[in-house]
Amino acid sequence: MTSPAPSSDQGVYGITVAAQLVGMEVQSLRLYESRGLLKPDRTEGGTRRYSEDDLTRLRRIAGLIAEGVNLTGIRMLLELQDENHRLRGQIRQQPGPRRRR
Repeated sequence: MTSPAPSSDQGVYGITVAAQLVGMEVQSLRLYESRGLLKPDRTEGGTRRYSEDDLTRLRRIAGLIAEGVNLTGIRMLLELQDENHRLRGQIRQQPGPRRRR
């Protein structure tokens, strides 16, 4: 019997594996966390655990850096994207427009 796959936001990768999967240095992941660009899960002992969503975000960060965006700009862009995603979720949850008779 197999276990269900973890959800995309569940932290499963340690920092070394996560860094390898996205082609970054471990120090970069720590820096991005300290700058507020991502927030990986933590175990009770404080060990970072990165999810598939975190890996996607790290790849997005790498792409923005390659385009010449600095870390402050990246943080602003990611915050705007997160807010946009949150608002779209709220809109999807609202009931459809009522028809007038």
